[in-house]
Amino acid sequence: MNGKSLWRRLRYGRPIVVVSGLPRSGTSMAMRMLAAGGMEIVTDGERQADEDNPRGYYEDERVKDLANEPDKSWLRASKGRAVKVISFLLKDLPPNLNYKVVLMRRDLTEVLASQRKMLNRRNETDDTPDGRMMELWQDQLWRVNYLLRHAPQFEWIEIDYGEALRDPEAAATRIAGLVDGLNERAMAEVVDPSLYRNRAET
Repeated sequence: MNGKSLWRRLRYGRPIVVVSGLPRSGTSMAMRMLAAGGMEIVTDGERQADEDNPRGYYEDERVKDLANEPDKSWLRASKGRAVKVISFLLKDLPPNLNYKVVLMRRDLTEVLASQRKMLNRRNETDDTPDGRMMELWQDQLWRVNYLLRHAPQFEWIEIDYGEALRDPEAAATRIAGLVDGLNERAMAEVVDPSLYRNRAET
């Protein structure tokens, strides 16, 4: 821990572990790994497991209000626990807290395919052309990476979804390098490669 991190730790307390990424990028899998590794998860259980996420979503509805709700005191009570926050909302996390971020990345063609299938199953539509959607995601990821590199409240790593499914032990080791005290073996054991259902062509 460098001097700046130590100062922030003394001033703002234990970090909140944040799992983030685009929708359909493996964030639920990362939350499941943290839970298996022994970390307490912040979730309200409102969104139940379904065909798109058969192992559960691990979400908390309060996250959706980060951009508009001035009272974010519930986050202060989440120190030392893990919260799932979509990448677009990372900028709305209060700067007077510390965060350790596991940013999930996935091939954007896979994200798109998974998103389209989920919408179809729910009889929902999105008229945004595929090319434009990819551009929007690329821009969002650039902004997220810039924020994480420059904002002092964040420590972070990137985990590639496909690589984590192929080598869960390595992914567990990397996450445990960011978050102390996790059971790496238990984390790796809950990774289910059979859920890798939308693969990019190689």
